[in-house]
Amino acid sequence: MSTENLPQSPEQPSRKPRVAVVFGGRSSEHGISVVTAGAVLKAVDRTKYDVLPIGITQDGRWALTADAPERMAISERRTPNVEELAESAEGAVVLPVDPANREVVYSEPGSVPKALGEVDVVFPVLHGPYGEDGTLQGLLELSGVPYVGAGVLASAVGQDKEYMKRVFTSFGLKVGPYVVIRPREWARDESAARRKIVDFAGEHGWPLFVKPARAGSSIGITKVDDLSGLDEAIAAAQAHDPKILVEAALRGREIECGVLEFEDGPRASVPAEIPPPDTHAYYDFEAKYIDSTPGLVPAPLTPEETAEVQRLAVDAFEAASCEGLVRADFFLTEDGEFVINEINTMPGFTPISMYPQMWQASGVGYAELVDRLIQAALRRSTGLR
Repeated sequence: MSTENLPQSPEQPSRKPRVAVVFGGRSSEHGISVVTAGAVLKAVDRTKYDVLPIGITQDGRWALTADAPERMAISERRTPNVEELAESAEGAVVLPVDPANREVVYSEPGSVPKALGEVDVVFPVLHGPYGEDGTLQGLLELSGVPYVGAGVLASAVGQDKEYMKRVFTSFGLKVGPYVVIRPREWARDESAARRKIVDFAGEHGWPLFVKPARAGSSIGITKVDDLSGLDEAIAAAQAHDPKILVEAALRGREIECGVLEFEDGPRASVPAEIPPPDTHAYYDFEAKYIDSTPGLVPAPLTPEETAEVQRLAVDAFEAASCEGLVRADFFLTEDGEFVINEINTMPGFTPISMYPQMWQASGVGYAELVDRLIQAALRRSTGLR
């Protein structure tokens, strides 16, 4: 029987993929995460995607927030926070831990929970612990929701500077001298732990950089020029992480390189150089985000040096089993050798941040960069891969 003349059912319009931009969080990098989210929300192509902004407050509540990028910028040297953007002081967003159900639910005390619809991909722009370190990634794996960026292992490795360096060393990448003081070590014998650092300084010289082992955005880092500043530096680092990392100063130029996942695999951007800031002792939080110390993009390197740092950046991406994106930070020493300092699996992502600037100079603008990251996440499944 021919169906040619039978009435046809109207085609259902295809639903746009829904992107949940998750930001804020419980770490000391909360404010920078909000700034990053504002830039991403502004750049997402609304003709291509539906967007759901979800902020995590500093005490860990998942809040439905205003879709208001203009309210998510640094103002008067102050970073914004999720509490200022939340639709309610008590309402909470819940992501079901059920791979068969991607529907997000919003509830307030005394009210019937409201379904917010399904989420197809999460764009987590959290920095630091409880978000960038594999914890959120593990939740999303359990939920079966694809997400932008590194998986559980790579996120954890990228957050813990000690194990990051151990992984790089095992893959033949050169790292600088360092020593780690763990929480139990400090609790058991503070004097012995402090002496371990002093002995390290005796071997490698001053200054040293004392930093939280699992934090970013240069928060809690102190450049220590001599023994008199050591205790204060240790306390500053431990305020953010009970595990601290102490690094020897490396003489050389600071070079960064972005890595982005394309359809055919990871590629490196043109590198950038971070010149010593005029008004800061080093490239610290204020130099990065408040005073916006400019970098040199592209870095003034020889073609051979550029090719080498790009190769090493991709090698670091692969060594840590990264996905999506990475910013790899190096020192180019006075003898012409690249030493990797660290990778960042969710680097600063505002338009003035170095990662987007490097890709802009490589021919990938900010909006395209956001789109490529979402598309890379949609291509991947959750689970073992």
